[in-house]
Amino acid sequence: METEAYIALGSNLGDRELNLLRAVSELGRLPGCRVTALSRFYETSPVGMPDDTPAFLNGALRLTTELEPHDLLAELQRIEQQVFGRSASARPVSRRMDLDLLLYGHLVLTEPELTVPHPRLTQRRFVLQPLAEIAPDLVEPLTGQTISSLLAGLQSEERVSPLE
Repeated sequence: METEAYIALGSNLGDRELNLLRAVSELGRLPGCRVTALSRFYETSPVGMPDDTPAFLNGALRLTTELEPHDLLAELQRIEQQVFGRSASARPVSRRMDLDLLLYGHLVLTEPELTVPHPRLTQRRFVLQPLAEIAPDLVEPLTGQTISSLLAGLQSEERVSPLE
């Protein structure tokens, strides 16, 4: 059975745009998956990181998938680690690729290894802005609000601007 999942992409090291494009390609090559929507890329200020941290490029995509949520998460982590050389860290660090499972259908799940919807989805402009571009009327299951209304009501000092 196919499910629509939404994934956030972020990179602030190396060729950030190429990193995002490569991640989109890797996701589209997963068995039983296809990318059905992709936002523009946005240059964003790093959140929760030191002031001298390089800016991120962020985007969002919709993935139609036959993978179960835990299997999809495992694939996201595999891509981060094997393709982009990411290692685990207890605190936010610069990275070539960050892939976050934002939403998986209408699933609400809270487990130690996976929380869906993503726990900070509604608090981050760098996630909501690109997500609203591809799915403005999508309803976030915990709040019952659309992505566009969550974005409109967000109080945030984050700098998020479309890549030129």
